[in-house]
Amino acid sequence: MSRSVTSLVHRWLAVVFLLGCATSVAADNTAPVSLVFAGDIVLDDKAGEMIQQGEDPFASFAGVFKGADIRLGNLECVVATLGSAGDKNYTFRAHPRALPVLKRHFDALALANNHSGDFGREAFVEMLGLLNGVQLGQFGGGHNLSEAHTPLILERKGLRIALLGYNEFMPRSFEADHNAPGVAWSEDEQVVADIRRARSFYKTDLVIPVMHWGWENELTSNARQRQLAHLMIDAGADVVIGGHPHVTQEIEHYQGKPIIYSVGNFVMKETDNNRQRQGWVLRLRLDKQGVHSFDTRVAAINMDGIPSLDHTVASPCWRRGQGAPALCQPAD
Repeated sequence: MSRSVTSLVHRWLAVVFLLGCATSVAADNTAPVSLVFAGDIVLDDKAGEMIQQGEDPFASFAGVFKGADIRLGNLECVVATLGSAGDKNYTFRAHPRALPVLKRHFDALALANNHSGDFGREAFVEMLGLLNGVQLGQFGGGHNLSEAHTPLILERKGLRIALLGYNEFMPRSFEADHNAPGVAWSEDEQVVADIRRARSFYKTDLVIPVMHWGWENELTSNARQRQLAHLMIDAGADVVIGGHPHVTQEIEHYQGKPIIYSVGNFVMKETDNNRQRQGWVLRLRLDKQGVHSFDTRVAAINMDGIPSLDHTVASPCWRRGQGAPALCQPAD
């Protein structure tokens, strides 16, 4: 073979190689992004004791979290040493030693709930600093009203996702103000503005609001939940994820987009019935069109509030193009 022919062959092979690499990168960028969301997490009491002893209350779900591109949960307690307990039936405060365990399993935490303010604004500000110190993201809370309503932006495989969090359960006294730390409250007009701004100003592909709403122990959503969920989808949200009732609720498809009204508990000792001791860990697969598919893994929560992955119970799943969600047997 002549030198010129050999040179042409080498160039051709190089082009093929580069095209193959480009195709591979493009394929990676269009692969669905997996997002896992776990429900209410309280890390005092037995869970806190386990962490103090070097144990991990999330151990049973470690594989589920590890396999996801984005890992989220609702932190239903303040992580702090400061502050004093408010005048409430239940107040939850975890020690900062819990942070490395949270960091091991989660990328970000929702703070907009009715227990973030249990030990006052001083404790809440301490928690914001602690989370920032270990590079754990948070959304739904901040040092002021603007921060509390600012989305957390996460990017995976070229997909930009905005996360917003809102509380809708009293007391409202811990709502952030223009010069006071706290959580985001779900005023309809503000929620719509936040969702639209996430797309227009932050240039995100997807917007996901996480809600703390509804009434405890109700197995179906109420009229207010449905009204607000539909409003958020109409404003541009791609999926709505809810919690607070301490039990799982129904899943609705509205305008082709899923609304998971409540995923129930995850790490929670203060339970008083069997429905409160079964929660879902939600697994979404996302692309630029929204939710490609989802499934749920069942958390069986013992009397100490510690979850175990239940391999026996079927739970909701769905894929784009399907009608209502189906029940799927557990699969890794």
